[in-house]
Parts: sequence; structure tokens; C-alpha cells
Amino acid sequence: MSGSNSSDPGAAQPPRAPEPVGLTVHAVTLPEVAKRRRLGGRLQALLVLLACAAPVIASYFTYYVIRPDGRSNYSTLIEPAREVPADLALRTLDGRAVAAASLRGQWLLVVAGPAACDAACEARLYAQRQLREMLGRERDRLDKVWLVTDDAPVRPELRAALEEAGVQMLRVPAPALARWLEPAAGQALEAHLYVVDPMGKWMMRPPVEPQPARLKRDLDRLLRASSSWDTPGR
Repeated sequence: MSGSNSSDPGAAQPPRAPEPVGLTVHAVTLPEVAKRRRLGGRLQALLVLLACAAPVIASYFTYYVIRPDGRSNYSTLIEPAREVPADLALRTLDGRAVAAASLRGQWLLVVAGPAACDAACEARLYAQRQLREMLGRERDRLDKVWLVTDDAPVRPELRAALEEAGVQMLRVPAPALARWLEPAAGQALEAHLYVVDPMGKWMMRPPVEPQPARLKRDLDRLLRASSSWDTPGR
């Protein structure tokens, strides 16, 4: 009678074994949560970076893009600006190595040329000093640098005068410097002054033998445009 028992709908059925709990939800959800957290962290970091960079971007946008009608720059703007090479081989006059990154953090007015500074070189160094003084209360935001492009000795009296005037003197091989700074067509590297921004980017080249008053106006505009984020000192 086993056949009738098996077909009886009222007959007791054996209990079913519990079905195994699937892990599919956990296997998918946990990586997704971790991924979203990583993306959220990166987005927050990007927002912080943009917030920090916004004043710099705004000041450069104001200077380079929003220009009142009739205004022209006396100096040549370098576009795009050239960042100081990380491997630029700088040394003090006494031979101590100096990191290229040390040029960041301050506006720089740069003179370049060999140690045997001739009359034209001395005129550029004098103009460098006078231009900084002409900036008045803003002068502490601009440093004077002389990049000496050979290993010859600097005359003791010139070195003493420049040290007293607060000029930073650094040696750098001329070929290495030429990978960063560039003169106007037909001019020698040492013929110009060069303007470097606080981020270590060469961004302006005044003409040869610049007119101090006109170059000062360019420097004034730069300092005003960067006043919200640049502070004196390196």
C-alpha cells in the first residue's frame, strides 16, 4: 500500500532542510561601499585643492585675461610660464649645492650672466636694486637674484656690495639655465632681467635696457593681482 500512502495529500511530509543563506549581497555591497568611500575621499581632496588654488587662479585670470581697454604690458609675458627645472644645478659662490625648489615662495627679479660682470651687467644689477626700492612697501615681496653662469671668481668688491644689498648669488651652468630662461630673438641670455613668480615659474621678460618707470608698472600689476595669496618671504 505504499503507493496509496505516497499519493495521500494528507500524509505527513518530511521536514525540508533549511536553505543556505546566500552571500551574494555581501560580496557585491562591501566593495561598492569601499569604492564609494574612496571616490568620496578623492572628491573631498580635489575640492580642498581647488579651494587653495582658487586665489592663485583668480589673480592670474585677472592679470592675463581681464585687462582694461587700452592697457598693454611693457614686458613680454611668457605663455605658458616655465617652471624652474627640478634638476637645475644651483650652487652658492662657495660651491654648496642649492635645491632648485628654494627659488619658490617669492617673486624674483633675476639677472643672469658670467662672473666677469661688465658695465652692462653692473647696470642691470643697479636697475634690479632700484626697481625693488621703487616698489615701496611691496618691496619685501620681491627678491633679487644673480645667476652666475660660469665658475670664474666674482670680484671681491662687487661680491661684498651685492651681499650688503641682499642679492642672492647662485652659480648655474649656462646650458642648464638656457633650458629655463630664454632671451628675445637675437639677444644674449644675459641681456635681460627675468621675472619669476612665487611658484617658481618664469613668466615675464622685460626688454633689454628697460625703462624703470614702465617696468615698475608691470611689477605693480603683478603684485596687486597676487596680493590675496602671496606674502613676503620664502
